[in-house]
Amino acid sequence: MGWAVVEVDERGVSTLIACGCIETDKDELHERRLARIATEIRALFEAHRPIKLIIEKLLFTKNQTTGLAVAEARGVVLAVAGALGCAVEEVGPKQVKLAVTGYGNADKQQVQEMVKRLLNLNAVPRPDDAADACAVAMAGRGC
Repeated sequence: MGWAVVEVDERGVSTLIACGCIETDKDELHERRLARIATEIRALFEAHRPIKLIIEKLLFTKNQTTGLAVAEARGVVLAVAGALGCAVEEVGPKQVKLAVTGYGNADKQQVQEMVKRLLNLNAVPRPDDAADACAVAMAGRGC
């Protein structure tokens, strides 16, 4: 699960504070994986004190097993945000692409290149989930 902390100044310029991924062991019990996500998300909230969580809307997928696991992980993030009183905004994939590239049908490479440019980075954040989280963070209203 990718995450990013992006700060926006009064001029609307975005700065990447931190980004990364929460990774869990696929062989670990599902409930333990969700608990680890909750623990790490809470630690990120406590470290960075965000005023708003921007989260990507869940789209239905052909693989129902994967879709359910993603929905549960997303629910953990929303629960932590709610428990800490953080505002939440959901953005769709087209909204993310439009906000970052100006084109709602941009491909992954275009989005990643614009993330690098807009955040004035030397390289695209890695892994891909971290770069995606940067794009989602920049797609929120007021961000």
